[in-house]
Amino acid sequence: MKRLTTLVLMSFALFLGACASGPEIHSDYDRSVDFTEYKTFNFFNPMGIENPNYSSIAGSVFRDAITDELTRRGYTLADNPDLMINVSATLQDKTKVTTYNDPMYPGYYGYRRGFYDPWYGYGYGTETHVSQYTEGTVNIDMVDAARKRMVWEGVGIGRVSGKKTNEELRTAIRAGVAELFAEFPFTVSN
Repeated sequence: MKRLTTLVLMSFALFLGACASGPEIHSDYDRSVDFTEYKTFNFFNPMGIENPNYSSIAGSVFRDAITDELTRRGYTLADNPDLMINVSATLQDKTKVTTYNDPMYPGYYGYRRGFYDPWYGYGYGTETHVSQYTEGTVNIDMVDAARKRMVWEGVGIGRVSGKKTNEELRTAIRAGVAELFAEFPFTVSN
């Protein structure tokens, strides 16, 4: 379970990654549902990121961050909620292969570069670069408790960096949850 907790924390660290474009964020909701009927929420126990025998540190951080986002929108944590929240995370090893034309192989007749060109087709070839990386996906599902049907989902996908302290990972989870909930269009009306 410690490995799962670490992987979940690492996967959500993608939200504070160095990539300028940031993670891919997607969300969607069931347009046939009247969200004004929802006022309360709680969490699956255990959530998808937790072991059935005990909660994880990551689960606690996610619960706190999601509670902050929903209470800011007027929802109330309750024992008999309208909405149930679940969080899951996965990691997947990926390979990226990039092939491009290289007019001159590095170092091979490089003295010509910029001064004159050989005839068409001379020395031309391709170079291929292969890189390995890990992609993390975090899902936050919102389920209508009475109907047992998902009504909203937020998904974050990005590259995982394992070079963060535990505090940086906790901060990344909070920032990632905030970014996902920026896509949540509903508030409780009084």
